Amino acid sequence: MGDQVVTLWAHPGLAAAVASEDWAALFRTYRQLTGVSQTKLGELVGLVQPDVSAIERGRRRVTSVEVRQRVVTGLGIPSELLAAVGQRSGAVPVPGLALAGLAPDHDLLERVTGAVGDAARVDSATLDWLDRLLAEHRRAEDVIGSRPLVDVMRRQLNTVVELHSGARGELARRVVRLAAEHAQFLAWMAQDQAASAAALGWYDRAHEWALEAGDADMAATTLSMKAHMAWSGGRGTRCVQLAEAARWSTPGASLGVRGMAAQMEARGHALTGDADHTHRLLDEAQDLIGRAAEHPEDEPPWMYFYDETWFSLQRGMAEIHLRAWPTAVELLGKGLAALPDDYRRDKTWYRACLTHALAGSGEAAQALAVALEAVPDAAAIGRPHAWNELHRAAALLLRRGAPEGRELVAVLRAHD
Repeated sequence: MGDQVVTLWAHPGLAAAVASEDWAALFRTYRQLTGVSQTKLGELVGLVQPDVSAIERGRRRVTSVEVRQRVVTGLGIPSELLAAVGQRSGAVPVPGLALAGLAPDHDLLERVTGAVGDAARVDSATLDWLDRLLAEHRRAEDVIGSRPLVDVMRRQLNTVVELHSGARGELARRVVRLAAEHAQFLAWMAQDQAASAAALGWYDRAHEWALEAGDADMAATTLSMKAHMAWSGGRGTRCVQLAEAARWSTPGASLGVRGMAAQMEARGHALTGDADHTHRLLDEAQDLIGRAAEHPEDEPPWMYFYDETWFSLQRGMAEIHLRAWPTAVELLGKGLAALPDDYRRDKTWYRACLTHALAGSGEAAQALAVALEAVPDAAAIGRPHAWNELHRAAALLLRRGAPEGRELVAVLRAHD
């Protein structure tokens, strides 16, 4: 965390507003100290300007856990301030930061490399079955989202770690590798629910287990996914650094995994507005994807989604950051048309991105039409990410004076 950010949140007015959960004072003080407009603050926290104004004036209360989470994440409120509130009140002020069942617990983490009372029988057939079960759960998450699966996957990881003490040789290594894959999936689900601390904990654990198992693909993937978290938080430089680490620290990773890291590095550069580096790395990533497609048997199972369709969508998101709106519309539209319906969660996210790109292109009517198609699933399984993106698109439409912006705000409010 930079000195400027630390100094900002050390301001007594901001600290007091966090401590008392006075969101009106928080917004006012933050804007006074940073000079940002209500519109810009709204972009940071996924609210439209009229809602920011209503909160500042005390006409709207912040009672939704999801909206609180957007404020915390968007403004970068330090965890130590929030922890202090939780200690005084006996509860974390933003429940999304510490969801029970998301974060790795100490006992579970110790058991994967420690002794277990009764060693369970381990054989290849059992591990094959657990591999298939994990693959099915990944596919299910594409359709139903992450929330219904968290408890299931924690129990499944418990099953995996119970096998460790009874495994020897290559079977023991395979158990650790399977534990790493489960931890990575749990990290992704925590990230999907904006539980950043839990996600980082699981990614770190997955990375450690991947190194223990000698799994270059998973080691690189966990770094790429941490880069994705940095990208989601608008931290372009950190995204680039983590993606570079994913590419160069694990030279034994597959072509597809290396391609995923290259495109994450490109998206980090896009956040900083560096079009040259963005396009060069995207071209490099596309070359790696094409070569990986020639030998799909060499790719790890969690890369099932990584193909030309998905890559077109990634390019579209990068172009949004570069404000190349027509190009973003073309790429996102092309990718969405080819994305299978069973990728329900992803379709919702990319429709929200397409709404944003259309709003940027000045195609307000089309933006509203796509948004209205996305809203039901965004409300059901696309929170907070797709939902926040629709709020950003609405804010952009309002800034441009498009009446469709007010229509979209009304629809979002009905579901918020």
